[in-house]
Parts: sequence; C-alpha cells; structure tokens
Amino acid sequence: MKIRIQHRTTYTYREPVQFGQHKVMIRPREGHDIHIESSIMEVTPGHTIHWMRDINGNSIAKVDFTETASRLEIYSELVLQHYDSNPLDFILEENAVNYPFVYSPDTLPELTAFTHIIYPKDTGPLSNWLTQFWKPGGPPVETLSLLQRVNQHIHDTFQYQRRDEAGVQTPAETLQKNSGSCRDFATLLLEACRSWGLAARFVSGYMVCEATEAGGASTHAWIEVYLPGAGWKGFDPTSGIVTGAQHVTVAVARNPENAAPVSGSFIGPSSAFLGIEVDVAVVQTDKPETPVVQERASQRPPALVQAQMQQQSPQAPAPMEMVIHAAPVLVS
Repeated sequence: MKIRIQHRTTYTYREPVQFGQHKVMIRPREGHDIHIESSIMEVTPGHTIHWMRDINGNSIAKVDFTETASRLEIYSELVLQHYDSNPLDFILEENAVNYPFVYSPDTLPELTAFTHIIYPKDTGPLSNWLTQFWKPGGPPVETLSLLQRVNQHIHDTFQYQRRDEAGVQTPAETLQKNSGSCRDFATLLLEACRSWGLAARFVSGYMVCEATEAGGASTHAWIEVYLPGAGWKGFDPTSGIVTGAQHVTVAVARNPENAAPVSGSFIGPSSAFLGIEVDVAVVQTDKPETPVVQERASQRPPALVQAQMQQQSPQAPAPMEMVIHAAPVLVS
C-alpha cells in the first residue's frame, strides 16, 4: 500500500515571541513493514535542525530557532510503502498462546519498564472492570482472544469524544465517564495490559481511513503489546481492530506524554499564545478503482436491491484525533 501523509501544525501568537527548542516526532518508524520513499519537512521561522534517535528508536528533529515570530509552522509531507497487509500472520511461542504466561529471562529485563503501572491509584476500579474478561486465578484463556475482547469492548461500549486539550484521562476517569478520545482509550488499554503483567507501550501515528483522506484530521493513538513469537503487535481500541497496513507508527513510548508529535517552549508574555491548529491528511495513492457496473435497478427485485445497498454501505470510519501536541510551555 502506497500512502501519502501531509501534516501541518501551526502555532499563533498575539505578538512576536522567542522560541525555545522544539522536538518534532512526525517521521514514521521505518522497518521491514514500512519504507519511506520521499520526505520533506518545512519549518518557519528561521531555524537549524539536528536529527537524533531517542531511547525507543524514534526519529526526533530538534529544532533551534534563530528568529522571533508571531507564527510557528511545521509542515511535513511523506510518501511511503506499507507492506503489513496481514496483521494476523504470526505464530506465538507455545508458552504464550494462553494467558497467563511469563516472559523469558532473555527478554524480561528489556520489557520490565513497559510493565510498570502509570496510574497506581486507578488499580482498584481498573481491576474490577477487567474481571469481566478474566479473573486472577481463573483458567487459562487464549492470549490473542483476550486482548482482542478488551480492544473490541472499548470500541463497542465507550463513546468517542474529541478532546482538544492536552494530556490524557486516567483509566478511572475514562471508566467513570464511559467516554474519551483515542489517546484516552489507548491509555486505558495500556494500563489494562500492564495490570495483567503484559508489556505494553503507547503509540502515536497516522491512520488511513475516510476521516483522514479529506484533510482536517489529526494524528491517532493506539498501543502495542509484546507477544513472544510475534513481537510488538498493535491494538487500536478506538477502531476495535488489530493494527495493519492502515496504521503508520511514528513514535512509541512508555508513557503517553512522551509520544507528543510536537513539543517546545516560548519566551514572551503569558497572554501571547493564541492557539494551535493541526491539519492532517492521509491518503492511499494506489487504491484500485472500483469498476462501475451499469444496471437498471428496476430490472432487479426490490429485496435484492435493498440487500446490495446494505452490503455496499461502508462502516463508519473511526474518529481521528490524538491531540497531545504539547502546547508551547511559557518560559519566564
């Protein structure tokens, strides 16, 4: 699948301000499943850029500005090939087919950081909620089925709500409200997996769907769970699916706050910051054309016409929103 991603982030200020260093994580993680064919990034005002890889292997552009301005804009355009057409094409190691299981001594040291609970105060309500899927001391259950049941349950029973403010809801807040954004759902599933002793990490990136093709969308969030024999596998609770070619991973982190696409600071009056606008468009450029079959509807039985219309009605795309673009911090 060939995908074109256009991502523009714009900060506006009431008057010219001085910018501190900004960290930008919008370049996808390349590997056996993703190959970047072309990439451009444009930043205004005047600046210098140094690239680095962080502790998780994410590509980070460190931007140091040389000019003051009342507008900061970061634009990225990428064309990439995504080869992960079958996300379920893997075989778990025998000891991990059923849960509970224990990670091997060879991988446990590296995975331990991804098993630590982020919100210990939420352990009680989260544990109570998880008993509907599996109770500690209960019989073993199929690992993949267990994860997908929770993933699908969040999609089916929680109400999606776009939130433009920074940060994430705690798992207890999401459970109490029975609603949240994609980053809130990802955080809930992240903590659910870690409460079961599974290594999980937060993911920010892009998703190909109808909601992103027209532009005006934002980035997306989901999680990855480490499964012996399969490696890091993605679960998207906003869509209720296992991630595949329609998901493009940009950054992975132990905590949601460390996966912000853009973060930085400015020096100026506290009232100077006016707002942030994010515009993301993600399009599959090699989508096959659907052949048009001309046939008079009156020649077919009404029941058949209705059945075909129901089959052709696409499922509503998952809402797209992952606004953890950190608002610039005021440095006094």
